[in-house]
Amino acid sequence: MTVKTTITERPDSRVRLEAEVPSEEVESSLQRTAAAMGRELRIPGFRKGKVPGPMVIQRVGREAVLEQAVRDSLPEWYEQAILQADVKTIGDPQLDLPDLPSPGEALSFSIEVSVTPKAQLGTYKGLEVGKREPSVPQETIDQEIERLRDGFAQVESVDRPIAEGDFAVVDFKGTVDGEAFQGGEARDYMLEIGGGRLIEGFEEQLIGAKAGETRTVKVDFPGEYHAEELAGKPAEFEVEIKDVKEKELPALDDDFASDASEFETLQELRDDIEHKLEHAQEHSIEDEFREAVVDAAAAEATIDLPDELVTARAEEMLARMEQALSRAGRDPDAFIKTSGKTREVLIEEAKPDAAKQLARESVLEAVADAEELEVSDEELLDALKGIAEREGEKPEKMLAKLVRGGRDAALRNDLRIRKAVDILVENASPIDPEKANAREKLWTPDKEKEPGATGLWTPEEGAPDR
Repeated sequence: MTVKTTITERPDSRVRLEAEVPSEEVESSLQRTAAAMGRELRIPGFRKGKVPGPMVIQRVGREAVLEQAVRDSLPEWYEQAILQADVKTIGDPQLDLPDLPSPGEALSFSIEVSVTPKAQLGTYKGLEVGKREPSVPQETIDQEIERLRDGFAQVESVDRPIAEGDFAVVDFKGTVDGEAFQGGEARDYMLEIGGGRLIEGFEEQLIGAKAGETRTVKVDFPGEYHAEELAGKPAEFEVEIKDVKEKELPALDDDFASDASEFETLQELRDDIEHKLEHAQEHSIEDEFREAVVDAAAAEATIDLPDELVTARAEEMLARMEQALSRAGRDPDAFIKTSGKTREVLIEEAKPDAAKQLARESVLEAVADAEELEVSDEELLDALKGIAEREGEKPEKMLAKLVRGGRDAALRNDLRIRKAVDILVENASPIDPEKANAREKLWTPDKEKEPGATGLWTPEEGAPDR
């Protein structure tokens, strides 16, 4: 690691990092920046893009070049300082960068940032936590059977008006403000009435029409439509109905079961569906139980969650949502506007979940410390096998890269936290959910705690005394 870091704990779950970048690294960054600037500068006597770094420093001035070099390299140095300090930051850091160093001197800067709060553990072993049993209602099995029947359905032309659930073969041509638009025309299009494939309101306007009839369909494009030039605009479609087809489902009997599966009878098929749905539930139930056990341990712990910290996490949650929308090709600002809420309201609404997240992270860190959990290189290699295989690289080589860049600590901590969850779950006893709920509602003197005293405190309960 290039950057040397010392850490000092501050009040309200904040830390101050004093970082020092060696003079050699500062000089290297200076020369890289000068070379990059030299590719853009025009200086008499030198070809464009061929101005040497020392000439750039002489002409522009060392301080100006160094200022740009520090600006370019600071994000990397900040990341190195955080990695070396091995802290999990929350929210934006406060950076303090004093005067730039003279030649031969190191660069010093400090960072103050919020981190995961420390929990004072209460009881975390032997917890009794509600866990539901798998339950598959008969109507759920019926729905799955109907889905299978639908896959074996046949469609036949009928001489009657279109009804819900029918298929219509149509030609259509759409216009907006009297002008045709891309993607607004189709021929011999098979449309399921009620399938919801076209713009809302389109299919319903065809109900009652017969083959050979033409109808004018008027709809509004959604405000978040993928084609921005059409979003929110009214459109008009001329639709010619060429054929009406009725869906015929197979009889619900043993013959259908034999055609649709490897089973001979309908009852065997139903039993298999029930078994598979129960198995799928078992995974989600186990995930729910693990989460509930962590929440129970957090409720037994003492964790101070300052409102500033909870707000910072809520802001991070909103930022991640906006990034996900952007990756999906959606405009985050348009999405927020459509929700009818401001960013401030969304952040406020996210605070309870943010507080719960922080409480979970805090108690798991404390359990990992209390149990002195460690992660071996063998466990790291095992965790990297899947990724390494997908990228065509050996796990050992991938781990070596992580270690060189100081990035193995994040993965190591991730596995350490998973071990902490495993310990909580292995030592917890599942009980009937109704019994667990009844216990939560039952008042006892030990539940009379100050606001902020447990991991489930949220800002709505009022600010804790500090």
